[in-house]
Amino acid sequence: MGKIANLYFVFRVISRILLIETAALLFCAALSYYYAEDPVPFFITAFISFFVGICLFLFRGKSSAAPQIHRRDAYITVTLSWLIISWVGALPYLFSGAIPGITNAFFESVSGFTTTGSSILADIESLPAGVLFWRSLTHWIGGIGIIVLVILLMPKLKIGGYHLFTLESSLQGKIQPKIRSVGNRLFLIYLLLTVGEIVLLLAGGMNLFESTCHAFGTVATGGFSPKNTSISSYSPYIQYVIMLFMLLSGTNFVIHYYLLKREFRKVRDNDEFRFYLVIVFIVGILVTSSLVFVMGKPIEVAFREGFFQVISIITCTGYATADYMQWPVFAWGLLFFAMFFGGSTGSTAGGIKMARHLVLLRNLNRVFKQLLSTHAIVSVKLNNKVVSDDSNRSILSFISVYLLLFVAGSILMAALGVDLKTSASSVATCMAGIGPGIGSVGPVANFAHLPESGKLLLSFLMITGRLEIYTILALFSIKFWKK
Repeated sequence: MGKIANLYFVFRVISRILLIETAALLFCAALSYYYAEDPVPFFITAFISFFVGICLFLFRGKSSAAPQIHRRDAYITVTLSWLIISWVGALPYLFSGAIPGITNAFFESVSGFTTTGSSILADIESLPAGVLFWRSLTHWIGGIGIIVLVILLMPKLKIGGYHLFTLESSLQGKIQPKIRSVGNRLFLIYLLLTVGEIVLLLAGGMNLFESTCHAFGTVATGGFSPKNTSISSYSPYIQYVIMLFMLLSGTNFVIHYYLLKREFRKVRDNDEFRFYLVIVFIVGILVTSSLVFVMGKPIEVAFREGFFQVISIITCTGYATADYMQWPVFAWGLLFFAMFFGGSTGSTAGGIKMARHLVLLRNLNRVFKQLLSTHAIVSVKLNNKVVSDDSNRSILSFISVYLLLFVAGSILMAALGVDLKTSASSVATCMAGIGPGIGSVGPVANFAHLPESGKLLLSFLMITGRLEIYTILALFSIKFWKK
């Protein structure tokens, strides 16, 4: 291979991504006009996005009848896609003056598209409605994965295997053998969840604008809210609705598909889904008990606050209804460890993912059984299927690399002068795409006070975590760039 990548393929994908972003920006411009706000920042950004997209489309190089798409091309395309949409997505913040400073604007944009929800904003409600909607819309686009939208709009693009699919965590489960069929079904489920939540929030008295923004943040497991107090100022009904949809959004979308098809047996037999619900229940009960017996909160309030925060952290959504830093150390300590769980594979949630934790536990169980009986042959199974040695090693390696990256990131943040508690939690929450952390980046604080270099590091970790680590780290390998 005499060239670094198939530029025809790379430019073709990115050009279409930018055209999608242009359409989203124009919608926000129209919304700004409706609210009697200045739509110019969105028009300028839309023009830039459109112009760059057209240039990439026209200068994409020579095509062939059957272009050879290699994994290297997929890695480069996915990584560049997320970087480019994040840079373009930062421009409305800069042009409108809503967020001064390119680092802060880029951080907010990356946090939106990666569905992290970490923010540098102190007074969110002071922002124009158009900017607030764009902020939430970046969540919704990022939640389903911009790559999915490209695949839906390019049915004739033939990609060998599942290169792009295996790089975007929202697409791990295969519902049908054809890529477009999977994309259509995933998008339909995503849309149904979004509309369903909007309707239920409207029924609870929330206006249409806030209902839409919160639905975008919930279904995408993002966490951006147009309110300074996040969800805490809303009624218990609203909080329970959002709690339910956070739980649903952290569930493998294949499970939703089986539910729609009434294939309940496949839902019942899914090991990861059961493990996901058990973990949420156990951690939720432990936190609720702490709030009842240590803080003396009423049972319903403790249950609602405890389970809301637990579900929000485990599903990597990041909404908050309470300042959990005021809770007993045991309670917020559990929430910190819950940051490493992540939701289900095939969901919009980030983190390590429940299936990997389940495989790890079953590996530990196998080790103990083999210690008791040295001749025993114990297989690691998931959904009644034996996990191959290659897959097993890959899963265990991923967990190891994830934790090593967390430690390295925490050390680098501490080296920048950030206290250890904030360093560790900011890295953990950005890698998992959660949003709030502990310490000075807790649920009632933000990330504005962190050094500029720290924000860039966390932005890198947000993208790395969203793309399942290996996609980004592979680009730093010398072997990757060799023939």
